Amino acid sequence: MVATRRPTDESSAQRGLVLVVEDEPAIADLLRLNLRAAGYGVEVVRDGAAALRATRELRPSALILDIGLPGIDGIEVCRRLRAENDWTPVLFVTARDDEIDRILGLELGADDYVTKPFSPRELVARLGGVLRRVRRDSTGAEQLRSGRLVVDLTSHVVTVDGVEIAFTATEFDLIAHLLRRPGVVFTREQLLSEVWGYASTAGGRTVDVHVAQVRAKLGDASPIRTVRSVGYSAERAPRESPGNAGKARTLESDR
Repeated sequence: MVATRRPTDESSAQRGLVLVVEDEPAIADLLRLNLRAAGYGVEVVRDGAAALRATRELRPSALILDIGLPGIDGIEVCRRLRAENDWTPVLFVTARDDEIDRILGLELGADDYVTKPFSPRELVARLGGVLRRVRRDSTGAEQLRSGRLVVDLTSHVVTVDGVEIAFTATEFDLIAHLLRRPGVVFTREQLLSEVWGYASTAGGRTVDVHVAQVRAKLGDASPIRTVRSVGYSAERAPRESPGNAGKARTLESDR
């Protein structure tokens, strides 16, 4: 049985509970120390089965999930949670660069990752960026539209032809950010700063893989275009006819 949080844990009340899933005690202790210093409550478990139980029982704000766990590995933990429609933000920790594409695979739904050895400060910054995206509020009932695609900023629901598409918080903020300024080309560095909330010289791959995720989920309804050697944009909407003007609080960017 997973121990529940103590009500006296002041840090949990400040920024939420983070579930750390790490089987190496030294790394787990390092993460616990830095996360608590940043104002998070922390629960640590050592294997995949315990991670699944803890997520269901504690409902953490986010998971920091090592891939190389005994028994059920980190990727399988994330896959099972997503299969249960649990979209708790997941930040993966991996020891291998060649696992990145698999971590951020099109059907897995990870929000971000760090590779070992990592800077604890960078990991905390990335976690903060993920949680800001989840908690970001939108004022008013605003929708962004692109042909058959509708992005509802209030309910955080993405639909194509009225059918809901499951998006992670990162995927949602990426498509919303591009649709808010159709036709504007964003570099990878700008997207990392404005969507992910941090700057990194090695983060371009993160952007590319998430763009691929969004495109795969939206299929031919995706408005994202690649500007070679520069970055990405959402295609600009054609001019509205007078009969279609005046759609209150709706931004169109038809392909």
